[in-house]
Amino acid sequence: MRAFWIWDTLGAYSMGWFASGFFYKAHVHILSSALSTVPGIHFNFLLVLLSAALICAVFGAIIGLPTLRLRGDYIAIVTLAFGEIIGTIAVNGTDIHLTGGNGTPSDPGMTLTAGNLGIPALDLPYFPGIGKFQLLNLRAWYWLIFAILLLVLFVNIRLRDSRLGRAWVALREDEVAAVSMGIPAVRTKLLAYSIGATFGGMSGAFLGAYYTTVNASQFAFSFSIFVLAMIIVGGLGSIWGAVLGALLLSYINFYFIPDVFNSLPGTFGLNFSLTDLSFGIFGFLLVLVMVLRPQGLFPERRRKLELTQEIDRDQAMLKEPT
Repeated sequence: MRAFWIWDTLGAYSMGWFASGFFYKAHVHILSSALSTVPGIHFNFLLVLLSAALICAVFGAIIGLPTLRLRGDYIAIVTLAFGEIIGTIAVNGTDIHLTGGNGTPSDPGMTLTAGNLGIPALDLPYFPGIGKFQLLNLRAWYWLIFAILLLVLFVNIRLRDSRLGRAWVALREDEVAAVSMGIPAVRTKLLAYSIGATFGGMSGAFLGAYYTTVNASQFAFSFSIFVLAMIIVGGLGSIWGAVLGALLLSYINFYFIPDVFNSLPGTFGLNFSLTDLSFGIFGFLLVLVMVLRPQGLFPERRRKLELTQEIDRDQAMLKEPT
């Protein structure tokens, strides 16, 4: 979660690679809305989702390998570093020539990415029997992302109650005790990375399709902080807390700040926009939640008990005579 934008970037570029004319020397069409005469790789949107999920799952395991022996803040530092590496590769992907051409501006051949120029004109989702999506018809996009959301919630709830989910909880609580009880730490951790990356890749593919373009500057570190704020405000370890946090912060970001409070500085004679300070506002909310309600708005039952017991223990220690 600390480097969520890694998977968004890879997922979006998967949409660019497999649903556009970017790889113009290829000619592959599978249930796509693009005309059969259009060059490039044009997969159906569901196949692009699957491709993005598989690519991100593999990279999730690869990135997870160097962090197996790390704890706490060191894991955050390594994942953030990988995020910067992926972003740099996306910007400089024009220097990575895959095939064809001689590398000159007149004949560059096919490169890994298009750099800051981006990959435009991505195929719109198409489903047999439903037809091709339209940019101005938001209803179809709403139902598509709602279906993806239901799928993610179903998988998460099933994972939470599964043997793998209980193994994750055991490793989180006490890794030494969990390993001594026979839980394979390496495989369990790598599965956590891969499954989390899978969901991130799917969301990136959806965003790429919705924007109809992929650009290296679209996915920044600040977006990862925004997602992290949703989790902390909603409640760490809680599936429904994450949903609540996402709804609340999205409402604040896209409606409350720009439409309700944006004119507030002008009433005091100040000349700036609150939308420019949105991430500062989210940072303040994070501090406020961590101080006043560290378990979040809708915490997991286990997490709530842990924090309550810690607070009671600290208060008891303060009351002990010195």
